[in-house]
Amino acid sequence: MGSCMIPEGYRSLLSVQDTEKAIKYVKDTFERTFADAMRLLRISAPLFVTADSGLNDNLNGVERPVSFYIRAMDGESMEIVHSLAKWKRQALRDYGFGMHEGLYTDMNAIRRDEDLDNLHSVYVDQWDWEKVISREDRTRAYLEDTVKVIVRVLAATELAACAMFPALTPSVNPTVTFVTSQELEDLYPQLSPKERENEITKKYGTVFLENIGGSLKSGRPHDGRAPDYDDWSLNGDILVWNDVLGRAFEISSMGVRVDEEAMARQLALAGAEDRKSLPFHSELLNGRLPLSIGGGLGQSRICMLVLKKCHIGEVQASQWPREMKEECAEKGVFLL
Repeated sequence: MGSCMIPEGYRSLLSVQDTEKAIKYVKDTFERTFADAMRLLRISAPLFVTADSGLNDNLNGVERPVSFYIRAMDGESMEIVHSLAKWKRQALRDYGFGMHEGLYTDMNAIRRDEDLDNLHSVYVDQWDWEKVISREDRTRAYLEDTVKVIVRVLAATELAACAMFPALTPSVNPTVTFVTSQELEDLYPQLSPKERENEITKKYGTVFLENIGGSLKSGRPHDGRAPDYDDWSLNGDILVWNDVLGRAFEISSMGVRVDEEAMARQLALAGAEDRKSLPFHSELLNGRLPLSIGGGLGQSRICMLVLKKCHIGEVQASQWPREMKEECAEKGVFLL
């Protein structure tokens, strides 16, 4: 399935070649500034993991990973990652990171069941990051302080890009408004979750929406979250207002990761207790993995936002339905 919305009168502010130059500039600037601000070391990461490791991100539990067999490994089944949410935590231990040290990596994934539109692609590119924390750091205050750092990096990157490419203008509000998913439902009970996000983000510009995954008073969660990486009481999404598309725009999903108690509780709530026997889950439940905070930052999403693009295909090379490509071509939207 696929859908596309091209705003009336939309025209790219940059030529195709200047867009390519700007993509590299934005990615280089954000990556360098983010790594310095968060004190993270870049490491290499896998494109695929073994199917029986339990390391792949299960997302909402219904998305099918792309899988294949390796002949030289006796036909062992592999899965292209959906994200590296669990792999990173294991890497913190295996690579010997100490307290308040961390890593980031270029994560490339294929999500074959994604509904394709202006923001969603089969191809996913993001910076995945993870940092060792103490049990005392597992607080809302620590989470929110981390969010503030990331938003400052985003705003600084945008200002630098606008100075380098004068056709661009800044729009990111560097001041973050914090709201929980239950508070948001209470504010707008008649609206859908996405409509609530639009209302709150249009009002404040930059929002961190907290506590995603567990059921609200309505009996439904705000959005789905896998039960085995974020602690649903200490996680959230960074949302910014996108002037081009006139909607809330998610650039990051992140959070304090589950400890032993949160993992057991959330697996039970999700009806996924069978995962306890998987290698990753067993290691965590037995206290053999460090406590951590982490998340993902969409590389193409950030480029879309800063470069004022209306379609993610303007800043990344992927595959799109024929009808979508034809509509974009008719309206002057160049898909890479």
